[in-house]
Amino acid sequence: MQNQSTETQSEPPGSNLQITPTFPSYAPNKDASAQPKTHRFPSSQHSKEFRKRFYPNASTHDWNDWKWQVRNRIKDLRELSRIIQLSDDERTAIEKHTGSLPVGITPYYASLFNETDANQGLRRTHIPVNGEYLRVRGEFDDPLGEDHDTATPGLVHRYPDRVLFLTTGFCSTYCRYCTRSRMVGGGNEYSFNISQWEKAAQYIEAHPEIRDCLLSGGDPLTIGDDKLEWLLARLRSIKHLEFLRIGTKVPVVMPQRITPQLTKILKKYHPLWMSIHFTHPDELTPEVHEACARLANAGIPLGSQTVLLKGINDEISIMKSLMQGVLKMRVKPYYLYQCDPISGSAHFRTSVEKGLEIIRGLRGHTTGYAIPTFVVDAPGGGGKIPLLPDYVIGRNGDDLLLTNFEGGTYSYADPGGSLGLSQNKLRKAGLRYDEKSGIYK
Repeated sequence: MQNQSTETQSEPPGSNLQITPTFPSYAPNKDASAQPKTHRFPSSQHSKEFRKRFYPNASTHDWNDWKWQVRNRIKDLRELSRIIQLSDDERTAIEKHTGSLPVGITPYYASLFNETDANQGLRRTHIPVNGEYLRVRGEFDDPLGEDHDTATPGLVHRYPDRVLFLTTGFCSTYCRYCTRSRMVGGGNEYSFNISQWEKAAQYIEAHPEIRDCLLSGGDPLTIGDDKLEWLLARLRSIKHLEFLRIGTKVPVVMPQRITPQLTKILKKYHPLWMSIHFTHPDELTPEVHEACARLANAGIPLGSQTVLLKGINDEISIMKSLMQGVLKMRVKPYYLYQCDPISGSAHFRTSVEKGLEIIRGLRGHTTGYAIPTFVVDAPGGGGKIPLLPDYVIGRNGDDLLLTNFEGGTYSYADPGGSLGLSQNKLRKAGLRYDEKSGIYK
């Protein structure tokens, strides 16, 4: 790739770091005999064929080693062209790239891309196009104002009882609509290290109102086992911190990372929750099923977070398939995000109405467990604002008038209530109350 900046970290952070914790009750197990032997990880037939075709010198053991996946990420034009027939739009966009958010795709995730179709959803989310260089009104490098709410380097304290802990700027695979693209690549001012982590932990210790800590980045699961355990143990030593959360896309783009050793570490620090970034049903492979099963079997509650993306997952049928698919893997759909107005993301963003249309198309047509909360993360640091389709159509005296998933109108006795007065649509719609059925028609 021409003019590409060097990444801040080219290998998984802390893979070989040796640390002696200062809180022995949470010290990692350093007994070499306790370390597990190599465990088999399932490979789909599709993965096997892709590996033999494009990585003939890689063994099954190599392919299933997450560190091999990281070392062999696709990062330049030559390697992309070897695997994918690039369009002119993709090729010229890659050639002109400079600055943050370089290309980075694990071989496993690249195996899911359509080799010839530049409009395939997963491919569009990870290979640049020239639309990335356009800037429109309302876009910013830090649209959520995280830097403004930074209490100490890498720690964002916006909500009263919880903090966002940015652990690393490294991801195994880079989404082109990344909210934190400013942190990825050479030349940025962000630094992630043990000293920064310790200062963040000290801030949490000094603020007993903080009961919830979300580890994000970058991707926390790209951190080596020893270093990750050090951080979890350090945070678990803070008495008023009730539970930890990890935000990650690793189980989707590099499921081989979910090793028995990792799950053994994670389950030591319960209550610990995990939010996994899913985008499209094409991601729901046997490998991802295995990774999620390992996490769920370790007692970790799993939630999904999905960004609504134009022409990629903005159809009811696609979103329904995705939400039902992750639910079968014991992952509860959590958030559906309106795409953040990060600089150069206009080609990914839908209207807000499209998100409401999708929620309406899910409600009543699938189990409530499969319906996420649609949110707009308010620009400038306003936080997540949930949005719902308008199911209140008005009021008739003491009756609140509601509409259901089929478009029917129903009356609910609500004496003394005022909800619905400001949007009374009954008269405009010309509906009348039917005494026999109890329905407005």
